[in-house]
Amino acid sequence: MGATITASQTEQPRIYVACLAAYNNGILHGAWIDAAQEAWALWDEVATILAASPIAGAEEWAIHDYEGFGGVRVAEYAGLDRVAALASFIAEHGVLGAALLDHCDGDLEEARQALKDRHIGTYASLADYVQELTEETTAIPQSLRYYIDYQAMARDAEISGDLFTVQTAWDAVHVFAGC
Repeated sequence: MGATITASQTEQPRIYVACLAAYNNGILHGAWIDAAQEAWALWDEVATILAASPIAGAEEWAIHDYEGFGGVRVAEYAGLDRVAALASFIAEHGVLGAALLDHCDGDLEEARQALKDRHIGTYASLADYVQELTEETTAIPQSLRYYIDYQAMARDAEISGDLFTVQTAWDAVHVFAGC
């Protein structure tokens, strides 16, 4: 089955920005920043951290920690434009946004496209979706109803790439049409 992201993995996205001049001198100086804001606002907060550095003239910084990005990795020297865009997507779409980004390997445009154009709906399982689709589109004789293996059909649809899922709770599987 697809990616599973829990609510505890998608608190408000934030990053810990450290001053490298202080760090290289054995001093921990930095701050947690709410990442779900415009990139220019992130730059302003980084500038504030550097201005307050115990090392005069500090200019270099790095992201030393992050949280609230689900399974998406935020690199130490990630651009603040990208961090802001990822964080805003997660803040807007919550657990589903984080799970979808994880499924799309952090490809923000692919996640946006999937959510906009290919999100079919939320079901208890992929097999439930396949059963609903089959019963709505195919006349199934009553005598054969109990012989249909919807789990196998769901597995085949996912393996073939026709569908993919992201799970956001034990009974919340978001079904998407494949690429």
